[in-house]
Amino acid sequence: MYQPMKNNVVLATRSLEKYFHDPVRFKVLDDISFEIHTGEFVTIVGKSGSGKSTLLYCLSTMDTNYSGELYIQQQKVTGQKLDTLAQIRNQSIGFVFQFHYLLPEFSCLKNVMIPALKLGRLSYPEIEAKAYDKLRMLGIADQALKDASKLSGGQQQRVAIARALINDPAIVMGDEPTGNLDSKNTAIVLDMFRQLSEEFGQTIVAVTHDNDFAKASQRTIEMADGRIVQVLNN
Repeated sequence: MYQPMKNNVVLATRSLEKYFHDPVRFKVLDDISFEIHTGEFVTIVGKSGSGKSTLLYCLSTMDTNYSGELYIQQQKVTGQKLDTLAQIRNQSIGFVFQFHYLLPEFSCLKNVMIPALKLGRLSYPEIEAKAYDKLRMLGIADQALKDASKLSGGQQQRVAIARALINDPAIVMGDEPTGNLDSKNTAIVLDMFRQLSEEFGQTIVAVTHDNDFAKASQRTIEMADGRIVQVLNN
């Protein structure tokens, strides 16, 4: 089993705070500080309105309107220019959402290739081979040439995970990644996340309402009223 290197902090926040201003000024994140290490599978939980999804958007660099500091791979990203943040996202973060957001008219293979083609580091044949490898890792390589629209919901979400992995990101961030799946496919996706963390050292940070999903992660950050109220080692 992969053992995280405890001195290798891949994601960290220091006193992160954020306000909403409409209709009135309201603090939605309050003094958020934590560290996540390479290979950890961490979930963020809390009731609706607790701030967990807002926190994820700040962590992903898509929301920059906050105070405090955010570090990715020990590089301070707070205050960086938008084009620099876009580059950091492409290189260092893979995303898995509640809905897969695959292009239905493209094959599964092409969908997985898109982020790597956008990054432009490898040749087309290299990206294609790598996409096959990711699909194979997730047990869905036999569906590679099918249109994404012809797959089941669970298969589509596995393709979305492969797409998130194509650039070998430092962190995979999930926003309710099993929220649109039945219990059988939820269990499959959960097993894949655990395997990615334990066997391949992939860092995963996921917001979830699913208690079983949270309990299966290595560590759970619980939020309420914009604050971290407890951190559980599962």
